[in-house]
Amino acid sequence: MDKKEVAGTLEEIAAYLELTGEDQFRVRAYQTAARAVSGFQGDLPKALASGELAELKGIGPATLDIVTSVLTTGTSPMLEDLRDRVPPGLVEMLKISGLGVTKIRQIYETLHIDTLAELEEAAQDGRLAKLPRFGARTAQKILKAIQFARQVGDYRLLHHARQEAYALARVLAEMPGVRRAEVAGSVRRWREVIGDLDFVLEIEGGPDRLVERFGSTHSVREFTRRSERALTLRFASGAVADVFWAAPMEFGFQLLRATGAEEHLAGLRQRAEALGLEWTDRGLARQGAPLPAPTEEDVYRALGLCWVPPELREGMGEVEAAVAGTIPELIDRRDVRGFLHCHSDYSDGGSTVLEWAEACRERGYDYLGITDHSQASAYAGGLTVEQIAAQHAEIDAANRAVPEVRVLKGVEADILADGSLDYSPSVRARFDFIIASVHTRHGMHEPEMTDRILRAMDDPSMAILGHPTGRLLLSREAYPLDLDAVFQKAVECGVAIEINADPQRLDLDWRAVRRALDRGVTISIGADAHSVAGMGNMELGVGIARKGWLTPDRLLNARSLEGFLEHVATRRRSS
Repeated sequence: MDKKEVAGTLEEIAAYLELTGEDQFRVRAYQTAARAVSGFQGDLPKALASGELAELKGIGPATLDIVTSVLTTGTSPMLEDLRDRVPPGLVEMLKISGLGVTKIRQIYETLHIDTLAELEEAAQDGRLAKLPRFGARTAQKILKAIQFARQVGDYRLLHHARQEAYALARVLAEMPGVRRAEVAGSVRRWREVIGDLDFVLEIEGGPDRLVERFGSTHSVREFTRRSERALTLRFASGAVADVFWAAPMEFGFQLLRATGAEEHLAGLRQRAEALGLEWTDRGLARQGAPLPAPTEEDVYRALGLCWVPPELREGMGEVEAAVAGTIPELIDRRDVRGFLHCHSDYSDGGSTVLEWAEACRERGYDYLGITDHSQASAYAGGLTVEQIAAQHAEIDAANRAVPEVRVLKGVEADILADGSLDYSPSVRARFDFIIASVHTRHGMHEPEMTDRILRAMDDPSMAILGHPTGRLLLSREAYPLDLDAVFQKAVECGVAIEINADPQRLDLDWRAVRRALDRGVTISIGADAHSVAGMGNMELGVGIARKGWLTPDRLLNARSLEGFLEHVATRRRSS
């Protein structure tokens, strides 16, 4: 039982409790515990046995009982009881954009609908539109959201897939006859959502012993031999993996091939043909003689190219750039000097200001931007005007306690429906910097939403536009927005645009990052972390930034503290 499954149990209990009308504080306790488990870096069973888990922030006596039950028995009596009392289809409805608990209860009690299939039918035949506070537009949005949910049903988020892939790679590497196991495919290319997992094994001798071992491994539910060089495995966890194997002298070619994408490989194949080389299933050859390729660099070198980072291998001009020698020096985690966009216990975060400062010191950051939600986000415990002085005093104290890291007084201010920012100008002036984000009214039409954001960008107190398209991966599509108009405005005003590194967002999308850079936009990477356990979000943000061809000179929080504050000051001087 891994931490993903334990966290999933806690999340499911929270969803059921919400549907039964349970107190919101209790619901939030289970949601907080789920985040704490997801972000825990150690071994859960060992932490439970040692008592470390009981001391973990976000885990209380009730949630510890659930974790204990799941780890020891594989199930939770509380969850089973809730499943008996609440139709499971109602929990599925919670994942549909536009449906909250109140509306789901209304649908269930009025139309007696408790499955997605029935909900879809009601949206199509007009019954849903006739309910009070629904209407045809809402019914159509729900229908579209159901269809979207079906399309993404076989995918998982990048961070979940990466955790699973690298754990499985370690298992594969320990099998007899395997000298090396590498993650390939879309995980290695840092795609934001992942279908199947891909691996390449370097093996000694023939694969027969390896295939036999797969058949007897308890974690493998079934496997299909696709060819003499590949297997498709289905693990007990539900993960599906394509496993390819190679001899040492062709390992680099097979890793390159299994990493893809097809468009990138097609470009390499054309390059090979232009050079008079053959591109075969076993590797490159010259007049029938195989060219040794123990590493990917050997393949690119044979093609007269520099090595192309896996993140760029999408067939979007990277082969041409490699031919011209213009592959950029991409951003690296070590280039990031400021840890931006994090929430403390003053809003919906689980860590104190001091804990954030200490965590940033341990990880080598120069500065930290605390950005709790503003008061309009009451659902997330938004920071009231009365609380600001206390929070700022705590930040001052953290700066004295941890002088190695400068803690900045930031806020994530809501962009309201009319394009104004939350708080009055005098209150906003009390913060060192402001990230402004849309959190409500996602259903606006494109011209309305675009105008809303453009008007917000006119406010000189905004330094960064947060999660600019509002998407939630595998859950909610981006709201309609004229991104080109937003990019143009950002350049004119000097507003940075965020790559929000929350695993469910990864917004701005990497394709749009490339477009933004072409237009001269400055990018910021924001972790959107709600506890220090979420600091690893920055790695995801950097991966997406690299995929968008971001270089250090174009990243706002790769600047020094003085450079970052000058960006803010320049914006404010524009008033």
